[in-house]
Amino acid sequence: MTTGSSDNHSTPPSEPAAQPPEGRRRWNSATSVGLAVAVVGAVAAAVLSPLGEHAVNAVLDESTCPGEACEGKNPGRQGCDDGATTFKPPAGNPAELSIRYSKECQAVWGKIEHGAKGDLVTVEATGGTKRAAEIGYGDDQYTPMVRVGDGEFEVTVCAVPKAGGESTYEHYCIHGTEATAWR
Repeated sequence: MTTGSSDNHSTPPSEPAAQPPEGRRRWNSATSVGLAVAVVGAVAAAVLSPLGEHAVNAVLDESTCPGEACEGKNPGRQGCDDGATTFKPPAGNPAELSIRYSKECQAVWGKIEHGAKGDLVTVEATGGTKRAAEIGYGDDQYTPMVRVGDGEFEVTVCAVPKAGGESTYEHYCIHGTEATAWR
């Protein structure tokens, strides 16, 4: 007697595919590629951001802008504040103005430490550019950099209180040169 099949080999019933342990999922190749692209993108964004740029420069131990390329830029983001020297008169300085100088970057910037919202700090190199920054919050602020080159220079930093503002000091300035007692 014949059965409906000419094949005498019996096929065992198929078993369900092995499942990963509960709580763990198997990733397909599209998911793996997507994750890799996301990680590479995040790393690239971190390195290319101003903070990432600063971190890379710190590792390389060099500024990103010598001389004219530093003009108008943020000293912290360019790595110029690392190793910069400071002139800060101890007396007659109610807003605690200081001049910061980076010989490596060939630039200076002004800083005010005890101002009030709306006060300005300005920096000007003789024969060069003048830059200013306003305190937006807190009581301190620094200016963008002004190029001074690698030779002789004169620079003036001023504290300018906001008219009708909270500051009790009057407009005043401090001066520095390449020969100033930088610390």
